[in-house]
Amino acid sequence: MTLVQLRHLISLAETASFTRSAETLFLTQPALSRSINALEEELGQKLFDRVGRRSELTHFGHEVLQRARRLVFDADELAASGGRKLGGRTSTLRVGLGSGPGALLTRPLLAGMAQRGATVRVDILRGEENRLVQALRDRQIDAVVLEIHSFRPATDLRVEAVTEMRGAFMCRTGHPLTRKRGAIRFETVREFPIASTKLGNDVVREMVETYGPQGHPDECVSLRCNELSSLVEVVRESDAVLFAIRAAAPDLVELPVRPAIETRAHFGLITRAGHTDAPAMSMLRTLISKILRD
Repeated sequence: MTLVQLRHLISLAETASFTRSAETLFLTQPALSRSINALEEELGQKLFDRVGRRSELTHFGHEVLQRARRLVFDADELAASGGRKLGGRTSTLRVGLGSGPGALLTRPLLAGMAQRGATVRVDILRGEENRLVQALRDRQIDAVVLEIHSFRPATDLRVEAVTEMRGAFMCRTGHPLTRKRGAIRFETVREFPIASTKLGNDVVREMVETYGPQGHPDECVSLRCNELSSLVEVVRESDAVLFAIRAAAPDLVELPVRPAIETRAHFGLITRAGHTDAPAMSMLRTLISKILRD
């Protein structure tokens, strides 16, 4: 078994096509077939089922694929570490950011690495919570920062609570709601489009308890997006109302909605249990403590 064969396996799993994989790998199709067949013979089981023109992973193939990705990744990191040191870079930080942390941390992380002479390379992955956690398990990233209040514990992951941040209803300066005096009823807020990221179960429960059935996001949220920064931009340019962590948009006006909802986002740093932190993880923790706060 060789790393070359494992790379062939990964490519074929991604394309499901011997033809496309052979083109990507700059191989002839017979050569790729011989490589996969040799790997199957060595392992003693089939890795792919040939279904028409598609090549689909068997159950055993899925198990081998996960291990192959880890092995190839570790090999690539080992080979690249010398090159990074020769080029003046001492470490790499690969981090996944959930919607709230992404809105607050992406720019500071990138700005810090944009300085001349920076010694850390940073790779940022944004996306759904499940996708980020799977990328962490697959060793594609070193850590994930996301809302952990409803995160399910797992023996292979280490969860480190880092901060809590309060949520609020917000709108642009000059919004019609800013001209109202005193408290604003939730029914009045609902007269305008409400924007929000996907909310955790605990927040949803609190909204229903506070505002009744009409407070459920499925009933009141009309603009939903996992990119909080995009929602902030929309609210700055429209009459939509944003429900999100207050610190995500300090230039927006906080609305005195009554009854008030005392919801807080619980952010945490998730890493692989039993694994040594990446060298640059201390830098990430420092940035989190500095940026993720009310």
